[in-house]
Order: sequence, then C-alpha cells, then structure tokens
Amino acid sequence: MSDVRKPGLGNPQETIAVLNKYQFTFQKKFGQNFLIDTHVLDKIIRAADITKDDFVLEIGPGIGTMTQYLAEAAGEVCAVEIDKNLIPILQDTLKDYDNVTVINNDILKVDIRKMADEKNQGRPIKVVANLPYYITTPIIMGLFENHVPVESITVMVQKEVADRMQVGPGTKDYGALSLAVQYYAEPYIVANVPPNCFMPRPKVGSAVIRLTRHSQPPVQVNNEKLMFQIIRASFNQRRKTLANSLKNYEGLSFDKEEIEQAIAACGFQPAIRGEALSLEEFAILSNVLDKRL
Repeated sequence: MSDVRKPGLGNPQETIAVLNKYQFTFQKKFGQNFLIDTHVLDKIIRAADITKDDFVLEIGPGIGTMTQYLAEAAGEVCAVEIDKNLIPILQDTLKDYDNVTVINNDILKVDIRKMADEKNQGRPIKVVANLPYYITTPIIMGLFENHVPVESITVMVQKEVADRMQVGPGTKDYGALSLAVQYYAEPYIVANVPPNCFMPRPKVGSAVIRLTRHSQPPVQVNNEKLMFQIIRASFNQRRKTLANSLKNYEGLSFDKEEIEQAIAACGFQPAIRGEALSLEEFAILSNVLDKRL
C-alpha cells in the first residue's frame, strides 16, 4: 500500500496547538497518552493493512491524530471515545472527513457485533487502537470471547504486554494472556515505540502488536470454557505443580485423584507445572477432564 496523504495532526506542534485551543487537560483515569510521531502512525496504518474496502473501529481516538490517518486509508471509520471533553475537539479535527463517526461511550459497553452487522453487513471489521494500559486485556479478550466478527486487531500496548501475548511455554512472561491470545489469533510485534513518541510521556516503553484472527482455532477443544478455567487455575499460583493448582482452584470441581489420573493419561510428568504446557497440551488435558464431567 502506498503512503496515505499526510493529515494535519501527528507532530508535537500541531498537538500542542489543538490542546491549547481547547484548554484540554489530560485525565489520568483514562490513561491518556497521545501519539506524536508520524513514522509510528504510518507503521500502524501499514501493519493494519487498511484499504478502502475496510470498516475500521478505532478505540480511544484522543484528539483524532490516528483517526485522520485511518480516514484517509479506510472506507469508513467509527471512533469510540470515553472522554466527553474530547468530543468537541474531534468534531473540529475530523470535520473534513465524511467517512468518520464518533461515539462518546465506553468501548466495553458498545455492541460491536451489532455495529459490524449494521455498518459492514456482518463482514469482519478491523480494529485499531492506542489502548490505555490498564484496560488492554479486558478490551482485547472481550473482542475475542464474544466472537465479534474481527479480522485483525492492531494495537499500541505496553511493551511487556505485547511480549506476553506472543511468548511460548517455559518463559517468565508466558501465562493465561499468551494462551488466550494465541488461541484466537496470530500475534506479531510490528514495532517498539519509545516513551518520547507520546504526549505526555508514559513511564514505560510501548509496542504495536497486530493480532490476526485465526479462521479456525489452532487446537481442537470440546469445552472452550473449561480449557480457559484450567489455564487460569494453572497460572493462579504458578510455582505450584499443575495438579495442586487445579485441585485448589475454586472454579473447578475435580478431586485430586481425577486430576492426577487425567495428567497421567496425557503422558505428563506428575510434578509438571502449568507454565510448561503448550496450548495444544492444555487442549488435550481439557478434553480428558471434560469426559469426566
């Protein structure tokens, strides 16, 4: 894809001018950090592979910096912003684009499936976001678990969260989030982004990660809900053995003997820990335990 025409926002001077014009103050509770680097914006648009055929959902548009880039590249953009103080700014910065709709709401309360049906005839949408760090996981997991028709999610997240999403068994960052993301999507880190690319500067580094939705999950599992309960239990106390973690977890109703038999039936060592199991191995264990329910 060729570079889109450069919109007005995306550099520090423009951002400061808009913030001053509206006397905007950053809200810590919304985790606001606005991107002020045009190279990073270009990378996000390219990584998300946006074309004029696409309907894009942007979460947290801020003052509309990335929204302008998305509007240039996409067929239609819907931007969901929780902070009502940003709505007049967005009306101003996006006034030249007739393919953008701004919704003032909390993304966790928006019926995205309904939006895809109405705006995109039920076809999969693309999600692009610069997410506040405290809410990254609920938003991404909400999109996947509710089976919203999403083709890909390209998001700016805290670097350690991006690392966690793509690692495999036996590493310290490996956990329930790694397994959940990899069950639903193929994660790929597009770029690392230092704090000086934002205003105000966050205290930690960030990364852009693209999650491309699997057309079919990579493992066969009979009871998805049970598998994720087992995964959560396994990492709830990660230093414990898998058997002890599952036995002590309130959400599961198997006794010690059933758990030990299931672990043996999978061919795992009795003292194995959850952090050593791959997604495929969790699926096998889940299917064995599911038969005992």
